[in-house]
Amino acid sequence: MEISGKAHKFGRDIDTDIIIPAPYLTTFDPDELAAHCMEPLAPDFNERVEAGDIIVADENFGCGSSREHAPVAIKGTGISAVVAKSFARIFFRNAINTGLPILESPEAVDAINAGDQVKIDTTAGVITNVTTGKVFKVAPFPEFLAGVVEAGGLIEYTKRKVAG
Repeated sequence: MEISGKAHKFGRDIDTDIIIPAPYLTTFDPDELAAHCMEPLAPDFNERVEAGDIIVADENFGCGSSREHAPVAIKGTGISAVVAKSFARIFFRNAINTGLPILESPEAVDAINAGDQVKIDTTAGVITNVTTGKVFKVAPFPEFLAGVVEAGGLIEYTKRKVAG
């Protein structure tokens, strides 16, 4: 899977209450959740994101509660992937389950600035900072996880498997 977009940079310990604040957990509508995504740190985030853009963040992205609303809100904005130095374990699973590609690469995070154009090849395990030309190798998704993400999440993947 190839992904390409502008980088939106965030720091460490971005918890799920920042990704989608608790007052908006009354819905699973991606558009409604997207309107409030990252609101505590960047109230205009949803307005700045263009389809395909990428979040780049430091350590422990997605820490906090185990709400699936967080990756749904991120996807709802048009963000196509998250690259971080590390992810909270439950966020990692929720992201895969909802079809949001996430990749760990401390080196890439350190070399990507806000606004840089970034290209990701999840199959080859390559992150390219198109702005600077720097290339970073990461572990590609295992076949099963790649299938889940490419299907758009675990539910859609399961439907396709059952349908044959």
